[in-house]
Amino acid sequence: MRWVALTAVAPVAWGANYYVTHGFLPPDSPLYGAALRALPAGLVLLGLCRQRPRGAWWWRSAVLGLLNVSVFFVLVYAASHLLPTSIASTVMAVSPLAMMLIAWVLVSERPGMAHLAGATIGLGGICLMLLTGAGRISVPGILASVAAMLVSAFGHILTKRWNDTGTDVLASTAWQLTAGGLFLLPVAAAVEGPPPALSAPAILAFGYVALVATALAFVAWFTGLRHLPAGTVGLVGLLNPVTGVLLGTAVAGEVLTFQQLCGLALVLTGVVLGRPTRAGRRGGVRSLSSPHPTSDPPVSPPHAIACEDEGTREDGAAPAVGPGRVSRRGGVPRVDG
Repeated sequence: MRWVALTAVAPVAWGANYYVTHGFLPPDSPLYGAALRALPAGLVLLGLCRQRPRGAWWWRSAVLGLLNVSVFFVLVYAASHLLPTSIASTVMAVSPLAMMLIAWVLVSERPGMAHLAGATIGLGGICLMLLTGAGRISVPGILASVAAMLVSAFGHILTKRWNDTGTDVLASTAWQLTAGGLFLLPVAAAVEGPPPALSAPAILAFGYVALVATALAFVAWFTGLRHLPAGTVGLVGLLNPVTGVLLGTAVAGEVLTFQQLCGLALVLTGVVLGRPTRAGRRGGVRSLSSPHPTSDPPVSPPHAIACEDEGTREDGAAPAVGPGRVSRRGGVPRVDG
């Protein structure tokens, strides 16, 4: 549950990111908006970890940076301006199902029944939220949001597959963000021209988007992917649209209807249902992949325990019963020591 709580930082920050992008950032600069989100965050994390990619991580960082950062950030930025905040964040609710199926193929992580049931219940809750969503529905915005969901699901599972235990999460996140930002800058200059003029609120908004919704959120998300099953991480991601709806209600003055309350309850039920079960402990931490914990202690092999019946030694001497020795008195085995 500690890893679940840490992972939850990411979808909550991303849910708020839709509102910040929609309300404070320029709508006609998605490439610069994505670049200014990725590159500062990557440079900050790179300064903290002070590690360079090695070996295969040069090209891995480029591939993951293109998927998780360049393409994903541009699509999210566009969807944030084309759709209402609640709708844009809600479309991402289907990501648990996508992550489970992709993880099944790429990392042989078969989803459990609890994960599938939790995703289905959570998706039903999201549908209730969508049915009460206000504002126009833009088809390009929906397509951008769906494409962002698919790209991120594939990129995050690819990250899980490549992120071996010898690679620091902070470092790999910094490499991806830096690579993605560097990819975006020349494209933004060629397509959108000079950078847009930013007001003071826009600068503060970019500070939140880069440092909280990107640097902090991505470190928390990729840490969760390393320590939790992909299905559990995907279900925690359902907090993204929940945050979007709640923020719209609290800040934008939207009315939370009975259907939305029921939808929130279903989403939270799906998150709780799909969480990992508490691992049993037996002289250490048991792997989450072991479905049937054993409470019995390990049994020593027969030759490790000396069993003697009193009065049966060939020399007629009484048997020596020491610590850990098994003796028999009156036909009942007794362990001394």
